[in-house]
Amino acid sequence: MKKLLIIALFLVGLGWTIAQFPGLAMQGNYDQIVLDFREDIADTAIQQQLNAIAQTYKVRPQFNSQFSKPEHLYIVKGDKSLLDALRKSDLKRYTEAIEPDYIYRIPDGESRKLVGSTSEPNASQAPNDPMYSKQWNMHNIGIEQAWIETKGRGVTVAVIDTGVSKVPDLEKTNFVKGFDFVNDQENAADDNGHGTHVAGTIAQSTNNNFGVAGIAYEANIMPLKVLSSFGGGTVADIAEAIRFAADNKADVINLSLGGGGESVVMRDAIDYAHSKGVVVIAAAGNSNRNAADYPARYPHAIAVAALDASGAKAPYSNFGAGVDIAAPGGSTEQGESGGILQNTLNPETGESVFAAFQGTSMAAPHAAGVAALIKAAGVDNPDEVLAVLKQSARKVESDDLNHYGAGKLDAAAAVKLALHGKITFNDFFRWLRDNGYLNPRFWIDGGVVALLPKIAMVLGSYLLAWFLRVYFPFNWSWAMGSGLVAGSSGLFLLKGFYLFDLPQFPFRILGSSLPELGSAVQGSAALNPISASVLIPFLLLALLLGHSWGKPFAIGATIGVAACLGISAIVDPQVMWLGDGWIGRAYLSINALLCFGLARLALKPKDRWV
Repeated sequence: MKKLLIIALFLVGLGWTIAQFPGLAMQGNYDQIVLDFREDIADTAIQQQLNAIAQTYKVRPQFNSQFSKPEHLYIVKGDKSLLDALRKSDLKRYTEAIEPDYIYRIPDGESRKLVGSTSEPNASQAPNDPMYSKQWNMHNIGIEQAWIETKGRGVTVAVIDTGVSKVPDLEKTNFVKGFDFVNDQENAADDNGHGTHVAGTIAQSTNNNFGVAGIAYEANIMPLKVLSSFGGGTVADIAEAIRFAADNKADVINLSLGGGGESVVMRDAIDYAHSKGVVVIAAAGNSNRNAADYPARYPHAIAVAALDASGAKAPYSNFGAGVDIAAPGGSTEQGESGGILQNTLNPETGESVFAAFQGTSMAAPHAAGVAALIKAAGVDNPDEVLAVLKQSARKVESDDLNHYGAGKLDAAAAVKLALHGKITFNDFFRWLRDNGYLNPRFWIDGGVVALLPKIAMVLGSYLLAWFLRVYFPFNWSWAMGSGLVAGSSGLFLLKGFYLFDLPQFPFRILGSSLPELGSAVQGSAALNPISASVLIPFLLLALLLGHSWGKPFAIGATIGVAACLGISAIVDPQVMWLGDGWIGRAYLSINALLCFGLARLALKPKDRWV
């Protein structure tokens, strides 16, 4: 009796495991087999094996598409019995994989609700798309703060789906060349509506006074059709589309599709894309199961679970094993306002519609769009992009079943983290604005005037050098020029410039000429009588006079300091402890003459250098 009870419990546990894990419960449907020959096998040997298969099993292997030849990827019609026979045959010595060509699909459980177009003005100032106020998902991820820094320009996102059609709200989105692997043609137009909706979330035309917005709306879309009008497609087509995207400079791949059955061919394609720096994003699945579907479960795919409008796990979303992050996927059970609204097409009529979809298919492109923003911010390595996504996600404290992975997608935090420590154009623009350089009054009321003494010091140093050259000939060199600039002005354009919360002290030093070093350390506007003197030029000459490169630099710096002190004596004779009266002027003038005399002594008539 006890044994029967143990067996019963075992069977119950096994049944629960099979029900929870799609890899066991859903081995997938297929009607053809993939033959992936090793790349080191000669074409003649491959052809011999293909002929043997045709003769023995009365089937005809063929390339999956026009891109199959480099990968030696063939398909053959067949069922489980043929699959078992091929795996037991001598063919396995020549192949990397003999496996079912599983049918992957748009994840089950997705629903669509058409939403009427509207021309009502948007209450928000950014962007100006009239239906943007209905996109709760955009507000949920903090997209507007992310847009301050980047909108995805220069990044290409491959949408591997039912194709993408240029509906009106994708007219201004930039497309790059794609391919239709279902019909083996270049035109990858959509005949289902799913792929177009996904592409809209990633890069819907934005700020065009029409429709809705997209996350990375300045990014490029690469349309790759692998799913038919019924939403199904083969592993072989999907794997080849992944390789096509990687070989054609895609930066991010979105896979809003999935199914049961593990595939070596698919895993290898994702690994290949990852090795080429491509971020692969995939939908976790809509079965409310405790594991992500394939291909999201592969190690180098980022699995995205779905959130509803309240921020909770969407009721259909898979969770648990393999889930990396959660993003808005919507729930049309909450009405049309609870879905993800984008412009797509009606598959029955082919007309443009605005429709609210739900599903992890809708969650994945949110992550793909943010990944594009991260890439545009300068993070290239896919592992680093994943790290940014996870570290910036809004954490969920109590998540024992891993409903949310690392947390909820946060575009603003992700871009901020990606830009950490980097100087962007926006930073520079804000610095110009905050310091008044963008104010026209700066250029006519004192701002430029304050630079004139510095400019006079530089020009004066060159005039003094030219005067000395007449009586003590020498050859100009970069070392001499560098010394003149360093001595007369330093990097004065950087003076007062500092970033974020760094102390201003190092930049005061960088922005000071040699005579100002003392005042830079003291943080005073007055010159320090120790550094604003002949002392520093004397030390420079003493140290560098015996060096072929150092000598002209030291002489140039000495001449530059002479010009600096002379101009300061006339324009701004503030000297610590000596004041700005005749004593200060006399002190600066005397030291300027001493510097000039020191440079003259260093330039003996017979000295020349290059």
